[in-house]
Amino acid sequence: MEQKFDIVDTAIQAGKFSTLATALTAAGLVERLKGDGPFTVFAPTDEAFAKVPQETLRKLLKPENKDKLTAILTYHVVAGKIMARDVVNVNKATTVQGQSIKIDAKDGVKIDGAKVITADIEATNGVIHVIDAVLMPSNAAAA
Repeated sequence: MEQKFDIVDTAIQAGKFSTLATALTAAGLVERLKGDGPFTVFAPTDEAFAKVPQETLRKLLKPENKDKLTAILTYHVVAGKIMARDVVNVNKATTVQGQSIKIDAKDGVKIDGAKVITADIEATNGVIHVIDAVLMPSNAAAA
């Protein structure tokens, strides 16, 4: 039987979320996402983070920008467990950050325009959906 991990450890085990793990650590969100949940995390890959200008990423990871980084990262998290089969019934979800993300299941699944490339990676405290872009809340001006 395959051993399951929490959302953070599941992402680390996958090996393609090192930038996300670094950002979660910088924002102080690791323990929160290791909590009971359940959480749905739309997880950008390292390739998705590579699309963000590197200077912007460097600035976001600085301690003085922790609040902005936290807002961006929590915009990728929804309280509750939303499986791929559930998205046909919803067109938006409220994030832990407080704003809503748009869910479009017409031609594949897109979250605020980011394509879900792998769905339903189950963890002990929720589910991860892998996306191909970093989501930005409407009030997240460039760092």
